Amino acid sequence: GGSVGGFFDGHPLVNWRHENLMRLFFRALRSFMKVGGLVKIASNMGAVGVRFSYITVGAKENEFDHVETVPFMEWKLHRYSRSYGDRRDVNRRPDQAQNYNAQRAEKDMVYVFKYNPSGEPLGPQTLRMPPSIATLLECQDGPFWSLPSMEVKKQLAKQLHDRFIKECSGRHVG
Repeated sequence: GGSVGGFFDGHPLVNWRHENLMRLFFRALRSFMKVGGLVKIASNMGAVGVRFSYITVGAKENEFDHVETVPFMEWKLHRYSRSYGDRRDVNRRPDQAQNYNAQRAEKDMVYVFKYNPSGEPLGPQTLRMPPSIATLLECQDGPFWSLPSMEVKKQLAKQLHDRFIKECSGRHVG
């Protein structure tokens, strides 16, 4: 699973976090990018977490133009040690995990963006809001599938919802 225990990255109850990640990433880059500066992001073609659409929408909303897509293996820096970008990196890397073919270098692409600000101020960054407590309570899989009672399920739903709201507000940082 991903960062939210019991859910895989593509699960609809947690995938919104990846969309927000890319929006906030590109918004943060604006504070130190030079006009015309390039940003290169490598991601897997079959990614279910940070998807191509999340990358490009986050970029466009923050005035980065998509200028090129290059197969990872054709990129000049293709020999660098790739990472998962999460806790798995402590013990292994994608190149070492032959049984995890979803992140093979042959399926990675490098997306290139150019910072092209209009000079007009941007409004607050839009974010996708997390699912409601009611929606979380409807979940029958992930960490909810084997809970012993509705009371325990309600506690977990509230705990996750509180965490998600903090993540959207930035209060979880620091």
